Amino acid sequence: MKSLLLIGGGGHCHSCIDVVEATEIYQIRGVIQPKGSSNLVLDYPVIGYDDDLPQLLETSKTALITVGQIKTSATRVRLFRLLKQLGAELPVIISPKAYCSKHSVIGDGSIIMHGATVNAGTQIGNNCIVNSQALVEHDVEIGDHCHISTGALVNGNVTIGKGSFVGSGTVIKEGIKVGENVIIGAGQLVLQNLPDGTLVKHGE
Repeated sequence: MKSLLLIGGGGHCHSCIDVVEATEIYQIRGVIQPKGSSNLVLDYPVIGYDDDLPQLLETSKTALITVGQIKTSATRVRLFRLLKQLGAELPVIISPKAYCSKHSVIGDGSIIMHGATVNAGTQIGNNCIVNSQALVEHDVEIGDHCHISTGALVNGNVTIGKGSFVGSGTVIKEGIKVGENVIIGAGQLVLQNLPDGTLVKHGE
C-alpha cells in the first residue's frame, strides 16, 4: 500500500482515517499537526508539524488535507497551495461505501465519504469534501475548496462556486447557482440563486 500523510488531526481527520482505512489502498504514515498538538490521533502518531512538511514529503510524497471546513476554506486553501508548491501528490479518496459515477470528474485532494452519492455528469473541483450521506445529483458543478456537508441534497444542474460550504441537511433546488465563498447553514432550503459571499442561516 502507498504511504499517506494526513495534514490536520481534528474531528474531520478522524472521519477521514475511517474512509482511508476502508479503501485498503493507502497506509497512513502519520499525522501532521500545528506545533503543540497531541502525539496521537486515533491510533496514528503525530510525526511532525507544518514546518516539517518539506522533509517528510521527501520520503512520503502523497498527502491528504484532513482539516475541516465550515466558516472559511482559508486553511484548506493555504495547505493545498503549500502542498502543491512542495510537489506533493494529492489523491482522490473515495469510500467503498459511497457511489461515485464513472461519468463524474473529481479533482485532486478531494474526498468522497461513507454513504455519499455522486451522480453522472458531475464535476467536483480540487480539495473538496463530499461528506457522509450527501447527494450530489447529475450535472452539478462544484468549484475548488468546497464542503458539501452531511446529508445535504444538491439537485441536478446546480453550480457551486469555489470556497463554499453547504450545511448538513440543506436542500438546493435544481438549476440554482451558488456563488463563491457562500456559507449555507444546516437545514436550509435554497430556492434562489446566491451571490458571492452570501451567508444563509435560520431566520433569514
